[in-house]
Amino acid sequence: MEKFEFICPCHFGMEAVLKKEILDLGYEIVSVEDGKITFSGDVTAFARANIFLRTAERVLWKVGSFKAETFEDLFQGTKAIAWEEILPKDAKFWVTKANSVKSKLFSPSDIQSIMKKAMVERMKQHYGLSRFEETGAAYPLRVSIMKDIVTVGIDTSGESLHKRGYRKMIVKAPIEETLAAALIMLTPWNKDRVLVDPFCGSGTIPIEAAMIGANIAPGMNREFQAEDWTNIIPKKCWYAAVEEANSKILTDVEMNIQGYDIDNEAIKAARQNAIDAGVDKYIHFQTRDVRELNNPKKYGFIITNPPYGERLEEKKDMPPLYEAIGQAYARLDSWSMFMITSFEDAVKYIGKQPDKNRKLYNGMLKTYFYSFMGPKPPKKPRNEQ
Repeated sequence: MEKFEFICPCHFGMEAVLKKEILDLGYEIVSVEDGKITFSGDVTAFARANIFLRTAERVLWKVGSFKAETFEDLFQGTKAIAWEEILPKDAKFWVTKANSVKSKLFSPSDIQSIMKKAMVERMKQHYGLSRFEETGAAYPLRVSIMKDIVTVGIDTSGESLHKRGYRKMIVKAPIEETLAAALIMLTPWNKDRVLVDPFCGSGTIPIEAAMIGANIAPGMNREFQAEDWTNIIPKKCWYAAVEEANSKILTDVEMNIQGYDIDNEAIKAARQNAIDAGVDKYIHFQTRDVRELNNPKKYGFIITNPPYGERLEEKKDMPPLYEAIGQAYARLDSWSMFMITSFEDAVKYIGKQPDKNRKLYNGMLKTYFYSFMGPKPPKKPRNEQ
């Protein structure tokens, strides 16, 4: 069976989580770099990677790589790719994004136009046409140049994979679904343990947790760019992947997931988003201040994305807020807490040293993911397992 190479960008610091996801799907890792994983797979990977991967930003089909120090090198390298085997003669094709790091070629607009010309030139020679209507399926290219090595990928996803389709209602500063999923997967939480997010906003962390717990594939209810590429991927691959995703959903699972926020409008949005994601039965949302956080259950988890105080006028509110988080956590003496924030003095005001501090990027913002580990619950007797 023919092998394809794919590149999956992800949040910086989350490469290990994405690597495990790809291996769990049965595909082979080619390379792991900062913010991206390259893997190989058969034709089913076009559909399965898009539908099942929780932490990838998108799935790019890698179609070429070459060295280019001049625009002539770029033109010839692009032209050498067998575009006629990839693009039908009515294909719509363009370089939607080009970025360059530590390379002699650095102008995105020039890179985009030269590569488009080279592709047209190759297609002209093959199809014997002087111009292309571009009325068919879209094949948007994403190109990166790192130390003069050009990597050419075609975007199979379309809209970024963090757009699962359920979050129609958002509040300010939401966390992306892909990052929320990755944070949860960095923790030892599982569906049998209580999970509380006291700053749930529009509900992303509780919803992603519920989807993980019920084994609901994140891309089941959306469309992808590559669905139109019937010259490359048979439609049956997409149907089979959705069927596989449906068969893996745990319908009889019980979970105790709670989302709180001081903003009543945020809670309304969170409830609607959970309904749209099909996980509302697993989550209890409530308008509540973090200062009121308490729970009779033992060995639970707090996973949260509190305010960072990035705006100048909010900075004064951060010390008392993080003190309140620390006090609330101290009351839950058998719990674990995982928190992402860019607030530099978070640990000082929480009043407790984390067991682990992982540096991550939330967009362009440097953040810290703090792990405060509680005790492990005692093992159940065999007859209760």
